[in-house]
Amino acid sequence: MSGHSKWAQIKRQKGVNDKKRGQTFTKLGNAITIAVRQGGGIGDPNQNFRLRLAMDAARAANMPKENIERAIQRAMGKQAGDFEEVIYEGFAPGGVSVIVEAATDNPMRTTSEIKNVFNKAGASFGQPGSVSYQFKQMGEIIVKGGGKSFDDIFSLAVDAGAEDVEEAGDEVFIYTDMQDLAKIRDNLILQSLEIIEAGLVRRPVVTVPVTEQEKFDKIAGFLNTLEEMDDVQKVYSNMELNL
Repeated sequence: MSGHSKWAQIKRQKGVNDKKRGQTFTKLGNAITIAVRQGGGIGDPNQNFRLRLAMDAARAANMPKENIERAIQRAMGKQAGDFEEVIYEGFAPGGVSVIVEAATDNPMRTTSEIKNVFNKAGASFGQPGSVSYQFKQMGEIIVKGGGKSFDDIFSLAVDAGAEDVEEAGDEVFIYTDMQDLAKIRDNLILQSLEIIEAGLVRRPVVTVPVTEQEKFDKIAGFLNTLEEMDDVQKVYSNMELNL
């Protein structure tokens, strides 16, 4: 099991267990709004795959149907005019690279709040492009092993066109080209694999190994503080966990 996928699994499980229900729905609603805007204002998930992914995530969290529809309507209405996605880059304590994706109607406020978290943690807030070259935007599909072995899932994923496959406990992380995510996801469903999560991610191409528990706790605490902020959608790091 690779160190990075191990951290990704821990982070995902923490997100499932710890997020407050109201905050979760707010973040999911914002993700839906951003998906519609990035999809050219298309509010039909059959014609906007990013919206389809965002809606799948919302349904998996038991978000009420009316909340989902409200988020779509907000994206297509005038009230979404100032709502945008903002990307921040920097370095966590210990030199680990970090990218923060936020959705906000007040970028100045959000920037100030995120800078404050960086400063309090002794982290370094970077300029655009300072660490993004260390990540590659890819599709990520997380599946349950179920009755299939890792080798079986690996073969199915590669045959479907996946670029890489990693085992993480009883889950398997499948990475795809961004453009192939929908096709491969649907193909794996036809192969009776249980899809836990699917979406677009920033996967590190250069990793920083962390071998000390104290250092890991400090970095993880910083990343978790960022993830718990209302405006923050996703946080990525190139930490490779080797404890």
